[in-house]
Amino acid sequence: MTISAPAGSRDLPHPAREEIRLEGVLHALSDPMRLMIVRELAAAGGGELSCSQFELPVTKSTTTHHFRVLRESGVVRQVYRGTAKMNCLRGDDLDGLFPGLLDALLAAADRQSARRR
Repeated sequence: MTISAPAGSRDLPHPAREEIRLEGVLHALSDPMRLMIVRELAAAGGGELSCSQFELPVTKSTTTHHFRVLRESGVVRQVYRGTAKMNCLRGDDLDGLFPGLLDALLAAADRQSARRR
């Protein structure tokens, strides 16, 4: 279950740590665009990146959909800073629930990417 944001608020709903489900995380990361987003966030070293910093080969509405799936599955946290929607990985939450999963998936994605070159 996702925690609802207050009505009229710019706070975005996120699942609480204990509500993050493995199948939701794996579903979110099964899409190449979403995996690309997560890889870029991981490369940022735990920092925040705005949605506009990602150059994805899809429409803005599709990009919004991908970020929503990542947020609702508990993979990323999104917060507004002024007019920008900032994104960061929920690495501590994911590692606490599924130790080593995110690192293993990112390493596998790196190996796959290297094979394509």
